[in-house]
Amino acid sequence: MGRVIAAGVALGLCAVLLGSPPASAGSVDNGRLDLAVTLDDRPITNATVMIDPAKQIELTVTATNSGGTSVRVRSVRVSGVALALTFFAYDTTAPFEVPAHSRVTRTFVLDMADLSGQAIGLLPSTVELLDAQRGTLGEASTVADIRGSFWSVYGAFGLAMLVLTVLAWLTALLALARHRLPANRWRRGLRFLPAGFGTGLVAVVSLSVLRLVPPEPSIEIPVVLGAAVLAFLLGYLTPHPAPGADETVRFPDATKEFNR
Repeated sequence: MGRVIAAGVALGLCAVLLGSPPASAGSVDNGRLDLAVTLDDRPITNATVMIDPAKQIELTVTATNSGGTSVRVRSVRVSGVALALTFFAYDTTAPFEVPAHSRVTRTFVLDMADLSGQAIGLLPSTVELLDAQRGTLGEASTVADIRGSFWSVYGAFGLAMLVLTVLAWLTALLALARHRLPANRWRRGLRFLPAGFGTGLVAVVSLSVLRLVPPEPSIEIPVVLGAAVLAFLLGYLTPHPAPGADETVRFPDATKEFNR
């Protein structure tokens, strides 16, 4: 049971540590186009934009080509990432060309009704222009305030992590109460480690769903690692198991002979 819980928490941790972090707000990819993006006539750079899945949104993209050759755009993608996992992505095919040393503006009307079942709360989001091979020609990032359902994929992910974390804490604390933790301090600390990781992941998702702090790498990684370190220290400093308990279990006959 404990191994299953640890594996579930470890999957969430791998998403944080091994995934590629999204670009910062307003950043531009190493492609050939610089982007200026507005959502319902509001610039997204250095801003939090609200997305209501019940309403269509008007996305305006101005692409500037400072290179010496024209660039052909095949589609525009809007995506949202948390804990290095993509929770929503919408692609709209709308081919157009940006001539060399020119600027082109295009407006797209997006129907994102399905977003209600995919995400909720604050999520780092990206608008990208893609070529025919799905490569990124340029991108701009922001934070989206998504008015989705609590039972969306993102909400369910947070709830699953909460359940696994509670089970991880119960397993570790019951082992402590029954004096079944390893005698080695480092191993006791490792026993509490999955619960710490899970606590950090739950904190990151909760802050996002409550629209307090977006789950950006500069926040989520310190929170998750900090919670893990605190849990490890808690396990490391727990009392030593009851003295003589292991010896009594391992050598019952010798103990009985000694008592005689």
